[in-house]
Amino acid sequence: MAGDRSCAYFDYNASAPLLDVARDAMVEAMGCTGNASSVHGRGRAARRLLEDARAAVAQSVGAAPQDVVFTSGATEANALACAGRPACRVLASAIEHDSVRAMAAPGRCIPVCHDGTIDLVRLRALLEEDPCPELVAVMLANNETGVIQPVAAAAALARSAGALVHCDAVQGWRRMPFTLDSLGVDSLSLSAHKAGGPKGAGALIVRDGVLREALLRGGGQERGWRAGTENVAALAGFGAVAASHPPASTALRGTRDVLEDAACRAVPETHVIARQSDRLPNTTMLALPGRDAEALVIRLDLEGIAVSAGSACSSGKVGPSHVLAAMNLAPELASGAIRVSFGPEVTRSDVDAFVSAWCEAAAACGRRPRR
Repeated sequence: MAGDRSCAYFDYNASAPLLDVARDAMVEAMGCTGNASSVHGRGRAARRLLEDARAAVAQSVGAAPQDVVFTSGATEANALACAGRPACRVLASAIEHDSVRAMAAPGRCIPVCHDGTIDLVRLRALLEEDPCPELVAVMLANNETGVIQPVAAAAALARSAGALVHCDAVQGWRRMPFTLDSLGVDSLSLSAHKAGGPKGAGALIVRDGVLREALLRGGGQERGWRAGTENVAALAGFGAVAASHPPASTALRGTRDVLEDAACRAVPETHVIARQSDRLPNTTMLALPGRDAEALVIRLDLEGIAVSAGSACSSGKVGPSHVLAAMNLAPELASGAIRVSFGPEVTRSDVDAFVSAWCEAAAACGRRPRR
């Protein structure tokens, strides 16, 4: 697989290896010295690269180029979508990424069912309460469990209550088909590096008239919604990924199913979180009761396997996953849950290496004593 051959990389949901098409586009763009806001020839050349990328990203989600606001990543895109709205007017699901949760009403969120999907009945009830939210945020697919959310159904409920809808579509982009219209949302966020593009490039796809205020001011870039000289090279890589063919979901799903079956056979106490739910084809969350997830991650790393314990954005924090807590997963199980995510570069030998390391980790990381 791409990258260090001594390590089997199963952490694509944190960051996927850079695709060749992205690298080639970035190298070519680095030779363009102009500023995309300059009117001379070199500036126009940079602008052309930028607008080609914008058109490719827009087309990948069925949007118009003018709907694309380039950002430094999905965290900024999520913040921009919520900007200008009081937290009490933003209703988010309990399993949203921290960049959305930080902008929403504290202690008031859309709960999820045990299968990891948002509770549409409770959403309807929340929308009937006062004050009615201005913005409802529901992610497309959870970054930890991979569970795909009923975004279109949630959007229909929100719209009937007069609310706008934002969708963090980061994990679903290029792993499942969708468009802005099929989801029925007013804005959605994307990140290049989750799909094989460069880090530091993202986008907010947003319908006209939805945004309230800019986060970064002082320049006219991105139609005034995001000041600052655009990173043309990174955005060219983003556009190249958007224009390329996405991985075959059937093959990814087959790899996931083989890995889950093999892990459960090798270590019978293995639990697959939300196994019966509709999930991303490249993502599984495995748990060993009574184990410590951080210890499992470290042990697997020693065996040459790279995985995560939940969101990489929160990897420096010590504490239970808010996603698994929202699903009411037993603490003994949630404490020993790791995320395994991959791409088409993963081979059968990588899967075999993971299963072997999983056995070693299960044996080395004994159950913690009950309190």
